[in-house]
Amino acid sequence: MKTLTLEKPGQWRVSDTPEPDSPGVGKAIVRVHRVGICGTDIHAHKGTHPLFTYPRIPGHELGVEVVVIGEGVTHIKPGDRCAVEPYMTCGTCPACRAGKTNCCTTLACLGVQTDGGMRQRIIVPAHKLHPSEKLSYEALALVETLGIGRHAVERAAVKQGERVAVIGLGPIGLTVAVFAQIAGAEVVGIDISEARIGAAESLLNIRTMKLDTEQAIDKQWAQTFGEAPAAVFDATGNRTSMQNAFALPVHGGRLVMVGLVIGDLTFSDPDFHRKEMTLLSSRNAVGEDFREIIRLIEAGRIDVGPWITHTCELEQLPDKLDDWLKPDAGLIKGMVSVV
Repeated sequence: MKTLTLEKPGQWRVSDTPEPDSPGVGKAIVRVHRVGICGTDIHAHKGTHPLFTYPRIPGHELGVEVVVIGEGVTHIKPGDRCAVEPYMTCGTCPACRAGKTNCCTTLACLGVQTDGGMRQRIIVPAHKLHPSEKLSYEALALVETLGIGRHAVERAAVKQGERVAVIGLGPIGLTVAVFAQIAGAEVVGIDISEARIGAAESLLNIRTMKLDTEQAIDKQWAQTFGEAPAAVFDATGNRTSMQNAFALPVHGGRLVMVGLVIGDLTFSDPDFHRKEMTLLSSRNAVGEDFREIIRLIEAGRIDVGPWITHTCELEQLPDKLDDWLKPDAGLIKGMVSVV
């Protein structure tokens, strides 16, 4: 079967690999139709992702079709369209027992720590498949991305009427903004890129602030919006931004680190204590996030169609990706068709 492997940063290989065997108890063979390209894949391509190992078959944002089910599988059947929850977990560690499967102690994400979906067929645990009778493969491939945003907003317990700042308006920042809006918050998006700010305004109709990197973020916010936000989400994956974000939440507010950076972060402990700030990390998503997102898209509460700005076939991705990443390319979400 056709397979795309990232051998090392910037070096891709299209090859023919064996078809999967029988699925086994509690598992399923699925046909991969669409693979979304996200920040993880881009950082892996650049060699800047702290958890990615090489060589690796990438791909964790997947829209798939069930082909064969194993013994004991009852909630799906061959022909079903599904989103894939790509986090392979043990089910027995303290985090899993507490329902926090998103941070299982031995978690291996498809396409990051274990081979993913940039191939025609894969075997996955059936309980990681979330079916929909209505959604397209493109929409199903975007459920995982949206899950990152929903989980972050749930972590922050965003409330109706709160003012929320989202720093970094790439795809993950946009998903945070979506679910903060659904929670009833007043959302302000912050970025240094005019293009990303324009995309956020167009897609989500939110207020925005173009960050002047020569000015402290809290001072610039105060001049523009007055009172500081109750919750701040940093989705940049940029150390400077993440450290500067400590200055932004209101006294008693929350700061959620959605992005990930290699290395350490530092902050002023006196300022942190003075505000009695709550600092949270947010990693991945859980099954309930996937089910709720599918429900919301099916109900028309979220329209993911305009997010897809770039498309290609599987074997074309190595030649397309660098062009997609150019500043003037306008990339929001790339979608790969596996045929």
